Amino acid sequence: MRSYSFLVNPASGGGAAPDAVVPVARLLREAGATVDVTYSPGPRATDDLVTAAVARGDVVVSVGGDGMLSHLAGAVSEAGGVLGVLPAGRGNDFARMLGLPGEPEAIARILLETPERPVDLLRLTAPGQPSRLVAGSVYSGVDARAAEIVDAMRWTPKKLQYPVAAVRAILTYSPGRFRVSVDGEGREYAAATVVVANSGYYGKGMHVAPDAAVDDGLLDVVVVEAASRSALVRSFPKIYDGSHVALEQVHVLRGTRVEVAADGVRPIAVGGDGEPLGTLPGLGSEPSVVELVPGALRVIA
Repeated sequence: MRSYSFLVNPASGGGAAPDAVVPVARLLREAGATVDVTYSPGPRATDDLVTAAVARGDVVVSVGGDGMLSHLAGAVSEAGGVLGVLPAGRGNDFARMLGLPGEPEAIARILLETPERPVDLLRLTAPGQPSRLVAGSVYSGVDARAAEIVDAMRWTPKKLQYPVAAVRAILTYSPGRFRVSVDGEGREYAAATVVVANSGYYGKGMHVAPDAAVDDGLLDVVVVEAASRSALVRSFPKIYDGSHVALEQVHVLRGTRVEVAADGVRPIAVGGDGEPLGTLPGLGSEPSVVELVPGALRVIA
């Protein structure tokens, strides 16, 4: 019988995460499992909680969205533990990629019965900053701006937040000049966005990298070349079924090490799994590097 340490981000899902954990924890306890529930006191303290939980032999369960999951994935990986997932955020894209359901009974059954499996992670290293592990994707350009807009939304209905933010970001974007190198093969693009994906999904169900898999040992790099704002808005719905990759201005590259730098009218924002990660270095600087870390995390899914 497994034991579990649930780490809850109380702000996830607009405050829905604390309610989401109650029925799952109850079902696990009824099955005879030991369950501890802690509300996240912040990233540094959360890392200490992960270390202690792994030392006890607990499965660490992320209760929240992609940002919470990504942070815990890195911490659990580095501690040598096992991660469980209770999706309770706005996007839940990594859980979607893993095929996880949202119903409490189904989640409890998976946590109790499903074997763990290894999945890949990404390691982002930006000049002058410590590296960090990311679960789903690292993105820069218009999609990072869209994520910033989502974070500032308070009254927009949840189902509309990502589509509204994406359109707003497109309507105000300025293309950048990106240099993208995949496994040593480099090229420059005038682009709206560059995504380095481990998971195929981001932005609450956008299938940005339809051929990506979290256990294939490869990164999918999606480059969307600059186009008019109206053309980008018209083509935007295609991202939900992955058909955007057939467009002439979309390039998909694959590899294990990606270097990215860019110049723009303003510094070009970078994000990862819904969290802001600063800006890209300019073309005259050392690039940011995203590397695949194969089989870095054991997850129950």
